[in-house]
Amino acid sequence: MLAAASLATVLALTATACGPSEEEASNKPTDSASQPSDGKIAIPDDLKDRLKEHGIDLDEWKNGEWKNWDKEKWLREAKDYVNPVIEDLWDPDRMRDADKSPEKPVDNDISGDDGVTDPTPAPVPATPLATPYHDNAPESGKLLFDGPQGSMVCSATVVKDPAHPGKSNMVWTAGHCVHAGKKGGWYRNIAFVPAYNNTGMSMAELENATKEQIAPYGVWWGQWAQTSEQWISQGASTGGQGAPYDFAVLHVTPEKGATGKSLEETVGSALPVEFNAPAVPEIAEMTATGYPAAPPFDGQKALQCKDKPGRLSVFQADPTMYRIGCTMTGGSSGGGWVGAGQDGKPALVSNTSIGPVTAGWLAGPRLGAEAKGVFDSVSKKFAGQ
Repeated sequence: MLAAASLATVLALTATACGPSEEEASNKPTDSASQPSDGKIAIPDDLKDRLKEHGIDLDEWKNGEWKNWDKEKWLREAKDYVNPVIEDLWDPDRMRDADKSPEKPVDNDISGDDGVTDPTPAPVPATPLATPYHDNAPESGKLLFDGPQGSMVCSATVVKDPAHPGKSNMVWTAGHCVHAGKKGGWYRNIAFVPAYNNTGMSMAELENATKEQIAPYGVWWGQWAQTSEQWISQGASTGGQGAPYDFAVLHVTPEKGATGKSLEETVGSALPVEFNAPAVPEIAEMTATGYPAAPPFDGQKALQCKDKPGRLSVFQADPTMYRIGCTMTGGSSGGGWVGAGQDGKPALVSNTSIGPVTAGWLAGPRLGAEAKGVFDSVSKKFAGQ
């Protein structure tokens, strides 16, 4: 207990976190947002009634009331998740300038707890993803959202949906990229931009770029989000609590309404999720992709790290996490880790969750039964739509 307490004092989420990060999302379909013919999100009447109980009017919300972060208006419960499309809110300037990622990293050397944590890996320099990004990692993209501190960023990955083969609208990211954890609620205006800044333009070039140049495959709003019960009840920006369960799944819809194509069809690819990845000794390497925004990076370009993973045990009672050497910083959180699945083919096997003040390594959860439960729930929620 003393060791765990000491460890808790030095851990914090994260150099790779995108924001300060109670209930597990309901499996019942009664709260599902409907999808009208124009592709825009329609908020069910029962949800509108519950929002009114919080003093929230949707029209006022879309006109700026979402900026009100009073405790009573920070929606926390899974059933109250709401993220109506506010068209063109994420304009080129706002997308470019979103870079907040509180730097509350973990201690660099946390190895040695009863043999379940491997030695700290050597730093692996993050390398630029070859452009155009769509040709080399079409599933990867940038996640934009708003928190009390302002516009914030994470990374995310398009994943396959068993309910809609070849036509997935599901995106994988970190739990702390959508929900603030035990002391907060759902973030707002959550949107995914696949292949953000596809050609790797510089910050100066981006100042004059059009929305189509920055987001060539569109802006996709989080129609529904779900994370683990453990993250919602335990997740914190300090202490590392909830990190082994720091994952989330989004179901997205295009900002401009119905396009006739799903997200998977639009980007031309989606990764399967591996919920029973091999044990660490059996994994030759994993590749993490993300948009790091904390110095020395600016959040505008995609980078990658490739390394053989080791084990990291944040708390003795929690599942062991994967850890790789990597110098990516804040903003890369939620980015997918790709490795060989059980069939030997590329699959998403984890996501960036935490990293140290020295930005020398990253850690991500090992996806098990809890992750599969979240994934299956989102897939089933929209299976008939």
